[in-house]
Amino acid sequence: MALVDTGVTPGRDAARSGLAPGQRRPPSYRRRDQLTGYLFVAPQVLGIVAFVLLPLALIFYYSVHEWNVLANTFTFVGTENVERLFADPQMGGVLKSTGIFSVGLVLMNLSLGLLLAVMLNRKMRGITVFRTLFFSPVVVSLVAWTIVWGFLLQSDGGINGLLQLAGIEGPNWLREGPTAMLSVIVVQVFKNVGLNMILFLAALQGVPHELYEAARMDGARPARIFRSITLPMISPTVLLTSIITIVGSLQVFAQIAVLTQGGPGISTTVLVYYLYQQAFQFGRFGYGALLAVVLFIIVLILTVVQWVLRRKWVFHEN
Repeated sequence: MALVDTGVTPGRDAARSGLAPGQRRPPSYRRRDQLTGYLFVAPQVLGIVAFVLLPLALIFYYSVHEWNVLANTFTFVGTENVERLFADPQMGGVLKSTGIFSVGLVLMNLSLGLLLAVMLNRKMRGITVFRTLFFSPVVVSLVAWTIVWGFLLQSDGGINGLLQLAGIEGPNWLREGPTAMLSVIVVQVFKNVGLNMILFLAALQGVPHELYEAARMDGARPARIFRSITLPMISPTVLLTSIITIVGSLQVFAQIAVLTQGGPGISTTVLVYYLYQQAFQFGRFGYGALLAVVLFIIVLILTVVQWVLRRKWVFHEN
């Protein structure tokens, strides 16, 4: 058997480090290596402490206080904000709107993103143009995107203009409860579906073609191939995109603020926008901090549940 010279021998490596062959590095060298590693990770650790852990701790601290900016008072109230939360007559409607928005957004975003990825996962002329076209909304300014859609969804906007050409009288999309929620969901889906599409496309291109060929030789139909081969092979990406989409759906603010301002009524008032109203419009900073804690707990629970359930439906994580 021929030996392969890797170019590195113990003697040569020791000579480079100034040590005799077989001699171990002294403790000072090991401490220096450890210190170098700590210095490399220090900026990331400091960033997490300054921008994640410290603000999170302050939110919990503010949630048991009431801060009146105009009167310049900061008072400990204990559980009064919690009692106000359970007695809030609008909280049920806000949670309902949040659930409808999140479920609709997640289902539409994931299904459409996967569908687009399957359609674009082929070699044909001009396919790159279509991939770029569907991904381009992701890099567009969120506020600009929302403002343009706000004009299109007006009662005399472009959407109703197109419907009128077909003889259909369109509704006032942003001023009626069901259509307002649907409009906000669709605008958000079109904005971010390109990101999930790219993630799914990368996962699909990593599936071995030999599996598809073997399945076709066995007589499997396309639907069976997709269910038994494609989905299990891309299940880690499905988990990733579902976590990103669910967390993102619970943090949507700009679209609500620009399109509907939470209306009509509270039909599109999601938890993040209600938090903003209570803290920055009504000056209830303590109650707003408590709503932020509620949002944090909801996101944490959903993420942990998905992570635990991944053992049942996620395959090939490695």
